[in-house]
Amino acid sequence: MAFSHNFDPTTLREYDIRGTVGRTLSEADAFAIGRCFGTIVARNGGHTIAVGYDGRLSSPALEAALTRGFMASGMEVTRIGRGPTPMLYYAATTLKADGAAMVTGSHNPPDYNGFKMMLAGKPFFGKQILDLGKMAAAGDVVPEAKGSEQSLDIASDYVGRLLSDWDGGDRMLKVVWDNGNGAAGEVLTKLVAGLPGEHFVLNGEIDGRFPAHHPDPTVPKNLEQLIAEVAARQADIGIALDGDADRIGLIDDKGRILFGDQLLVILARDVLGEHPGATIIADVKASQVLFDEVARAGGNPLMWRTGHSLIKAKMAETGSPLAGEMSGHIFFADRWYGFDDALYAAVRTLGVLARLDTKLSDVRDALPQVINTPEVRFDCDDRRKFAVIEEVAGRLRAAGAKVSETDGVRVLTDDGWWLLRASNTQAVLVARAEATTEAGLERLKQALVHQLELSGLPPPDFSGSHVGH
Repeated sequence: MAFSHNFDPTTLREYDIRGTVGRTLSEADAFAIGRCFGTIVARNGGHTIAVGYDGRLSSPALEAALTRGFMASGMEVTRIGRGPTPMLYYAATTLKADGAAMVTGSHNPPDYNGFKMMLAGKPFFGKQILDLGKMAAAGDVVPEAKGSEQSLDIASDYVGRLLSDWDGGDRMLKVVWDNGNGAAGEVLTKLVAGLPGEHFVLNGEIDGRFPAHHPDPTVPKNLEQLIAEVAARQADIGIALDGDADRIGLIDDKGRILFGDQLLVILARDVLGEHPGATIIADVKASQVLFDEVARAGGNPLMWRTGHSLIKAKMAETGSPLAGEMSGHIFFADRWYGFDDALYAAVRTLGVLARLDTKLSDVRDALPQVINTPEVRFDCDDRRKFAVIEEVAGRLRAAGAKVSETDGVRVLTDDGWWLLRASNTQAVLVARAEATTEAGLERLKQALVHQLELSGLPPPDFSGSHVGH
């Protein structure tokens, strides 16, 4: 029987395939992804694929359908079972698989799910995902074949590899972890058993309903339980993981949130000790403090586009040993494999902290203090959002402003900077501003709002600012 399949167009995203189970995403979609991605791997000269899945209730059935699709394309499939996304990346890398696919809804609500893929060790994203959709609609697949499957428990190997890079000193740390009922649960239990110090795990049980709170550590509300536990236990640090453990959130010993760029400063100083002059990459949403501190530590700061696939590609191109995003994706190519892994980032962070003779809060307080808005996201039609950015960029260029167009527009002034960019995954624009004074921040916000008004858009709600970051 000839194969042909149409996806809901909203599911084919810039970095992954994602939708609402039972509405825009089904087992038939999973099979079709397997059939088409398996075809791509075959035409690329490959025959092996590694597959994993997260703790969502829909993930086992989607993973089984995906595997059937791979096998129908003649693939030899290695199923690593349930666990964090980085464990699948680790399996694909160490097994030298020709392709890899993770069934995960990441940090989205419980009824969402999706697929993250790798081809020949590199992220599979952007136009490749759109092309996969066209292949499915056209039935453009290799003739049906009979592949094979095997199951492999790689968790112990993965944890052993994480632990092999522990580089802490004699200081015994007290650490609280919040797994958020995410996919890292069992792996995290193994990991903390092998680390020195005292470790307490919150919400360690994998539960795709996320009963404690939503598994997204970038949202302060989701960190309240961890902050309370850090205070109650007088811990040195709190570590939060997102739903599939490729993003990290941190709490210092005073119960304050450290953002992705602040963590990157701490890790960059350590990595630059080993790799003087190395390129350290961060996305356009990161604080100017990060770029300045990387330069001060002897590194070459590089501002790049937001998106884990884009950052990974840029790391490979530049030979960068370390990169990160405001969202908590941290990528190590120093002693690691270049992919984003919250558990690995946690081990390295704890190693740095265990070698310091000061508290994490002291390190945070010693950073230059700035005031910034939260990341503000506001609706803008998909067909209009990129045009707005072009209009704003054109006006700024004409006015002779200091502007970076790496990803949207990031404008540097004497007060600080403001950013306006189009989301790659949603019909929204994203704005952010940062200054050294409240008055400066107001001027930056007014400049941003003025540009939006010139393009016929209402001002976004900037309520709430993060002081000291």
